[in-house]
Amino acid sequence: MAHVTTTVPLLQADDWGECCEKILLPPTDPNAEVIQISGYKLVYCNGACPRIYRVYKAESMIGLVFQHITHWSNEVDMIQYAKPLNAVIGLDEFMKLAGKSRVSKPLAA
Repeated sequence: MAHVTTTVPLLQADDWGECCEKILLPPTDPNAEVIQISGYKLVYCNGACPRIYRVYKAESMIGLVFQHITHWSNEVDMIQYAKPLNAVIGLDEFMKLAGKSRVSKPLAA
């Protein structure tokens, strides 16, 4: 029985070639695919179905939304939204509520 050893050369950081693309482009990058909707920016991240977009409000990323063939969704609920703005608003409202919720200290007995 023959024993075969295969070696794969290590990739070096400066030798990535053309195989790698910048997939997390900031919303200010001229090559970024950006959808502007009522106070928010959706920046394409990756995917085909669903397409994944990072959601920015002002300069802060608040989360992800997903564009399916028939609907939009966000990362925090199981609702299917007809329009991207509705999915984004649902995400934004959840993030606001999550930021306000705090764990209270137990009362002393």
